[in-house]
Amino acid sequence: MTTAIAEAVPGTSSSAPAAKEIWTPFNAHSEGQRLFKEWYTSLETANERHEPVANVFVMGNAIEILRSFDFHMVFPEINSLQTGVRKTSAEFIRISEDYGMSPDVCSYVKADVGMMLKEEKEPLGKMPKPDLSVSSNMCGTFIKWAEIWERRHKMPSFVLDLPGQRSSSWVVRPGDAQHSADSRWVEDQFKDLIAKCEKITGKRFDIDRLAEIQGRVNQMVIHWNNVMELNRTCPAPYNAMLDGLTYIGIMNVHRGTVEGVEYMRRLEEDVRAKVARGEGRVPEERFRLLFSGTPCYVSMRRLVELFETWGGVFAYSDYLTFAAGGMDAAELLYDTSRPLESLAEVTALAAQRGLSNQFFAHERMEKQIKDYGVDGVVFHGIKSCRFVSAGMADTRDYISKRLDIPTLYIESDLIDPRYWSDAQIKNRVDAFFEALQQRGGAGPLKGKATHAQGRTA
Repeated sequence: MTTAIAEAVPGTSSSAPAAKEIWTPFNAHSEGQRLFKEWYTSLETANERHEPVANVFVMGNAIEILRSFDFHMVFPEINSLQTGVRKTSAEFIRISEDYGMSPDVCSYVKADVGMMLKEEKEPLGKMPKPDLSVSSNMCGTFIKWAEIWERRHKMPSFVLDLPGQRSSSWVVRPGDAQHSADSRWVEDQFKDLIAKCEKITGKRFDIDRLAEIQGRVNQMVIHWNNVMELNRTCPAPYNAMLDGLTYIGIMNVHRGTVEGVEYMRRLEEDVRAKVARGEGRVPEERFRLLFSGTPCYVSMRRLVELFETWGGVFAYSDYLTFAAGGMDAAELLYDTSRPLESLAEVTALAAQRGLSNQFFAHERMEKQIKDYGVDGVVFHGIKSCRFVSAGMADTRDYISKRLDIPTLYIESDLIDPRYWSDAQIKNRVDAFFEALQQRGGAGPLKGKATHAQGRTA
């Protein structure tokens, strides 16, 4: 970030100052917080300004179309996880369970319902009443969650049916017959969504506006991929499980915005500078790890601390794949000369990548282990999330037996503190590292990973 400072130039009138640009450091976390606060602030008065609002999820959300109609986007998943970070989730979960919801229901949903029942302000502000919700089959809970909003707010919902990965080693590539069929299926649904948006907003669909937004998304995706590739270096410049959450938060909330592009550009610049300086997240990196699953937000920093104490750093997390809607590959770029068709093509591919993490994660995880020089894989089962946890046992078995990579399985929850057992998890983490020590870690001098060059946005 630069700041313009007015400075009088000798020999000139003081009424005509010259602007001097000075450089101030970029802090990804504080800048991310600032952008999140701005987002929440814009939401608080959306209803009063009679501006359209849509409830969406981080996966399968068609944000580009909604943004072309000037919808404000509310992410209830993000609101719920914020209650975990701020240690207020337990009360809202209790309220929803007293209302009749099962303990096995997604804790995100229960926190959201608890806030609605208590008519409580969201963690960072008042959320506006939505005019529309967009969900998809990328998680079965999404559809039922959207039905709650539909009943509560008396507003329409739209469900996208996105084709997933049909079987193990099943690959769809751009241009082949299956991808063409999948893309046409998605495109027809987008046309229905556009018609619904036109009816709600009273605006005509502007395809040039869509292309403009897609162009900015392309820039963000390229920067994002470069940032992830830079963590292949040893030592890793950031913790994918902790720092990465801020990054994907901006990727979701500010997707396709000018602010989002600038944040990701500065982030890549900052991470690349750390790599050049040999600066790692952990002062003395000993073990490079891969985190599989969703974090426990009520004890996230404690979880990271348990690993970093041993010199372990999460060089990669598959959460960065499915929580970004599968948009983790630089080839998933929009062709802005064919906006709607390209949106359908990319969405079909991205959805398959996100969905495949449920049952076929081992296929890409094997490549990620090699690319990031991983010494061990940590699986975090989520008590109230079958989507994340369902395929973990098979994936862990494959990684352990086929690849001979040490693995650790721990279990807690997204935001329900009742399922966090500090002593038990610490014992398992310590035993895991003791086993890793017998094999030897990556170490900053072993050269298991090389510096990533990246692409140009």
